[in-house]
Amino acid sequence: MIRVVLPAHLRNLARVGGELKVEVTGPATQASVLDALEAGYPMLRGTIRDQVTHKRRAFIRFYACEQDLSNEPPDSPLPEAVASGTEPFLVIGAIAGG
Repeated sequence: MIRVVLPAHLRNLARVGGELKVEVTGPATQASVLDALEAGYPMLRGTIRDQVTHKRRAFIRFYACEQDLSNEPPDSPLPEAVASGTEPFLVIGAIAGG
């Protein structure tokens, strides 16, 4: 099981109170985690990544094990601590401006 932490507005949309757990078949990658997340919570489709291109939306960042994974290829393996469920995969809403 992969642990996923969403920002508050996406937790409200998905009607969950805290951390989510998703089952990923095959290697644990950003793409496979987001596929499983959108399959289990269809109301999140299009909120984290574009529905057609599957590119990360602007102002959304991905973190795991204190590393920014936002610009990593979507099919890169996630850290072992995330794949084993020890550490969560974080979806963060970024803020712009001064």
